[in-house]
Amino acid sequence: MTTGHRITIERSDRHVRVVHGGQVLAESDRSLVLRETGCPERYYIPPEDVARDLLTPSAAQTYCPFKGTASYWSLPDAENLVWAYPDPKPDVAEIRDHLCFYEVELF
Repeated sequence: MTTGHRITIERSDRHVRVVHGGQVLAESDRSLVLRETGCPERYYIPPEDVARDLLTPSAAQTYCPFKGTASYWSLPDAENLVWAYPDPKPDVAEIRDHLCFYEVELF
């Protein structure tokens, strides 16, 4: 990590649900919340709690110097809607293969 940059990961005590176009894409009581300097909180959901059969792998990839290389999945009407880090940096290894969406509902 660079000076002043911080990432924390902990189990969320919130129920997390992802809905797109009226369809539930994910629902979990086992998500991880990642807090990163300068970024909004992100909820990383275990793959077992995501309707992965509705998602199509994307060719897109991005690189974060703190988390590693992200892979993306899409819906027909929402490109690169979800991402995951299949091989994250050691400091954030807990998020391995958990999926993250831009917008979630919290309960």
